[in-house]
Amino acid sequence: MKNVLKWLVFFSLGVANMSCSSSSDNDDSGVLTGSQSDMGLVGVTVASSSSEIAGVSNFSAVVESLENGISSYSAQATVTNPLVKNMIANFPGVVIDGNNVSISDLKIQQTTDGIKCVTGPFAGVLVKYDAAVGDTFAAGSGKVRTVVSKTGVDDYPYGFYMIKTIQVESTVSEAARLSGINKITYIANHRFGMVGVKVNFEDGTNATFPVYSSAEN
Repeated sequence: MKNVLKWLVFFSLGVANMSCSSSSDNDDSGVLTGSQSDMGLVGVTVASSSSEIAGVSNFSAVVESLENGISSYSAQATVTNPLVKNMIANFPGVVIDGNNVSISDLKIQQTTDGIKCVTGPFAGVLVKYDAAVGDTFAAGSGKVRTVVSKTGVDDYPYGFYMIKTIQVESTVSEAARLSGINKITYIANHRFGMVGVKVNFEDGTNATFPVYSSAEN
């Protein structure tokens, strides 16, 4: 099974190369409104499953600084999957030392209205909690992030909860396709922020990476 990723928060946080996205019918689609979310405050931590998923384990991230509404994250993980390593090798701030992978200065804006990646290959709005199915977000050169699901019912398992989610599907770059990635889907909730990232691969398999934050909106 040719699974991957996130190097989690890169997908989760908003956390890429392969999902910088495109225009929308709405001129304001790339603007994120709302108040500062507690999830973006200094010291907030982010983690994934305690079990290895697709060759990624021991993932953790922390907000190192917050300036003008932009949070700067550092993150690290153990990555044994060579596909994941190849996928993230050219991300700004990524250092690969054997199976130990780290990233610094990943900039994310988190508000009560949504999540936006500010720098690097993930740049652009990842999700707006009030968006409707069919809405698209502007994020760069010719790719598209589209809201494909908004359940309105508590049907998504998240820790001890069942929660409502909005799912945003992102097209990927040709480089990502060459790495075996077909599609990325961001899964979010208005209270818990980014709760998962699903990666679909060219061979028809997929992997979903849960995302847990120490804070809430």
